[in-house]
Amino acid sequence: MENIALIESFSEFKDDKFIDRVTLMAILEDVFRNALKKKFGSDDNFDIIINPDKGDLEIWRNRVVVEDGEVEEPNEEISLTEARKIEPDFEVGEDVSEEVKLIQLGRRAILALRQNLISKIHEHDNTTIYKHFKELEGEIYTAEVHHIRHKVVILLDDEGNEIIMPKEKQISADFFRKGDNVRGVIESVELKGNKPVIIMSRTAPAFLEQLFFQEIPEVFDGLITVKKVVRIPGEKAKVAVDSYDDRIDPVGACVGMKGSRIHGIVRELGNENIDVINWTSNPQLLVTRALSPARVSSVKLNDEKMTAQVYLRPEEVSKAIGRGGHNIRLAGQLTGYEIDVFREGVEEDVELTEFSDEIDAWIIEEFKKIGMDTARSVLEQDVDDLVKRTDLEEETIIEVVRILKEELAD
Repeated sequence: MENIALIESFSEFKDDKFIDRVTLMAILEDVFRNALKKKFGSDDNFDIIINPDKGDLEIWRNRVVVEDGEVEEPNEEISLTEARKIEPDFEVGEDVSEEVKLIQLGRRAILALRQNLISKIHEHDNTTIYKHFKELEGEIYTAEVHHIRHKVVILLDDEGNEIIMPKEKQISADFFRKGDNVRGVIESVELKGNKPVIIMSRTAPAFLEQLFFQEIPEVFDGLITVKKVVRIPGEKAKVAVDSYDDRIDPVGACVGMKGSRIHGIVRELGNENIDVINWTSNPQLLVTRALSPARVSSVKLNDEKMTAQVYLRPEEVSKAIGRGGHNIRLAGQLTGYEIDVFREGVEEDVELTEFSDEIDAWIIEEFKKIGMDTARSVLEQDVDDLVKRTDLEEETIIEVVRILKEELAD
């Protein structure tokens, strides 16, 4: 049939992975009915028979036979003379079904029909892809590196779907080559125009949480619950876990003998240092555990202001703060409290804010970022160490130390 060649544009979609037979037929009928409306003004009196398996269709126009010269609606009525050219025994009042060949729509209409069909198919595909990945938000997904740009890596999955991983969603230690398989979490899916934009992240806390689900059997089975995850991607993370079975040690189960169970997760995250702690609903105890590996002497909470005053022996302070202030920052995020560290047994000390007349506020803030908010907390550190841990110049730090020493010497 001539129609077979004319509708190759839809037969090529019959094996499309996203379109079932019923949906494909509905899209095809909609496209052809729109073409008929443009050509004849209405499609109400047309029957469309589609066979997507063969890539074939038939279009039949139904009209009523009227006397010659009495045709008022050419799309709905046919003169007796014209009807008898189709079948010589037609009479007035009878119904006539006449097949319409696609070629009758005209070349331009056929080209527009094909373009409309392709557009509808892609629109359906994009909607299906969007719904599919929307359901995967927060889940781990694997895709292959297809293209590497300065600020983004373009990935393709096994179905050819494009996934984007921006630079800020990559761990600092990540290094990719074309063809590499990459794991990450589907962080967001949005429709821009009709195209789904799928964002993958390796820096999201959800990625670390999902790695626990994949790598720790007790977490996967629901025997251990991951209560909260906080991260400084590629540097350090804290994961609070709990078990409703007293016979299970959630921390021990997650870490394994000599870290054997968590080692794969650490390697996946570019050797990110992961602290696993026991969750508790007791906020004082949670703050104490969150500051691990430091040993906390006592904690005073202000639940109204959500602040925690933590007292430690002087030798434990640097552990509580951690390199670059990472440990105390993550502990605060995990617990929800703003944590201030105080040294046990140190009687004379002064808040850095008391020196605001002599030290610029932004400099004081730089020290606070790494957990140092008193004069002695700064003076107990080496200048070289402070240079490494802050964004301050050595001359600036030396001047701050001079000011603090003069105050405490008075």
